[in-house]
Amino acid sequence: MESIMGGYSRYTAEEIHENLLVNKWKSNDNHFKLLPTQVDRDTHKALVNSDDIQHNKSNIKQAYDFFKKKIINTEIELRELKSLVSNRLSLVSIVLASDDNPYLVFESLNAKGRPLTQADLIRNFFFMRIPTEMHEEVFQIHWKPMQDFFGDSLTEYIRHYLMRKGKFVRKNDVYIDLKKLVTQENAINQIEQLYRFSNYYKCIISPEFEENIDVRNAITRLNELEAKTTYPFLLYAFSLYKDNQLSSSNLVAVIKVIENYLIRRFVCNIPTNELNKIFPSLVLKVEGFEQNELLEELKATLQNRGYPKDQEFVEKLTTSKLYGAGDRARKTKFMLVSIEESYKHKEKVNYDNLTVEHIMPQTLTDSWKITLGEDWDEIHDAHLHVIGNLTLTAYNSEMSNESFQKKTKHLSNSHLEINKGFKSLQTWGHDEIKARTRKLVDKCLEIWSYFGSKENEIKDVKGTSPRLLLLKQKRYVNRLH
Repeated sequence: MESIMGGYSRYTAEEIHENLLVNKWKSNDNHFKLLPTQVDRDTHKALVNSDDIQHNKSNIKQAYDFFKKKIINTEIELRELKSLVSNRLSLVSIVLASDDNPYLVFESLNAKGRPLTQADLIRNFFFMRIPTEMHEEVFQIHWKPMQDFFGDSLTEYIRHYLMRKGKFVRKNDVYIDLKKLVTQENAINQIEQLYRFSNYYKCIISPEFEENIDVRNAITRLNELEAKTTYPFLLYAFSLYKDNQLSSSNLVAVIKVIENYLIRRFVCNIPTNELNKIFPSLVLKVEGFEQNELLEELKATLQNRGYPKDQEFVEKLTTSKLYGAGDRARKTKFMLVSIEESYKHKEKVNYDNLTVEHIMPQTLTDSWKITLGEDWDEIHDAHLHVIGNLTLTAYNSEMSNESFQKKTKHLSNSHLEINKGFKSLQTWGHDEIKARTRKLVDKCLEIWSYFGSKENEIKDVKGTSPRLLLLKQKRYVNRLH
């Protein structure tokens, strides 16, 4: 503190330091009268000790520099400033009742400041229940790695962590729900478990951290579908995998079933608003099953939760406007890439620089209208965004609204299997689009084949799946014999 006082009284500076900032005869953390949360703690100690921290960019260092500049540039007496801060600055401690929402309380008190996240509340709640002498160790080993990696997404991770047991948790109830799990006695065990599962979650949102290449590839594909609603169930499945209760091949199979389910629903335009409740509830359906039974139970449950059969899937693929705004363009590219990958190229194809191209363009020129005939407007409206009129290319800007003949010159140079058929065509219209659509639909049926069965085509009975009832009956009969 003395370093910022300029020509002010050395006596007053020492008085402030020894009476207000430190406990002179105490050591370690007890030496400091006030300690902020761990993320700012080292900076705070260095500032109080007048250590050199010129390159520190923490918020507390920036605040220190701000007030240092103000103090240096003011004519106020140090003793007067000290009196103002000591006597006029109030510190308030707010004790909440069990039914109070601390998130809302803080928002009302801090309306003009940076909102306190639920993860901040959770951190404070944990460390209030962990012995002081263990704070630094627990923070550095368990909390700080999560905070550094997830950043602003830490609350979302904790929400999915809570939902991994099958309960739906609202975004604003994360802190309230976690409080119910943590006690003075189990706080350390709970934060250790939260940290352990964070490493599983890290592999889900950033598959490069997963060592098994098959699992890594399966999760990477699923993430391309923006499938965050699946994360609570995936976190449950990943914990089984990491605990050697689910093999890597079975985990991959589980992920592929989920991808299949999402793709078929997307094609058939089934609303996604129920997915955030469907996937957590799956945990309760499959919990307790052995590996192979878990996979079959997953299929049996999902087939009765808005999973399109082949007839609907084919009909929608043939006629629906697959390509569109929002995430439709990304999911359409995913499907076209999957079709191309199904040909199993020996050479790796870089799909990053490829975009979705409409063969019959989105804006028709006069020459295109002549090519399509007198029903050009109906053909254009019916077939523009169907899968048969879409392909992948790196020449999207060059092809634009060009004629089919000019487009085929670019497509003829393509190494993609889905573009090889264009070279033999002289024109592009209703019949050609329908023919290519049928071909690509057959490929989609191969890649995302129907995983349901007639045996399980019944509604759940009081929350229990048909397979579970059947298996319970079999086990009961076996016990009788």
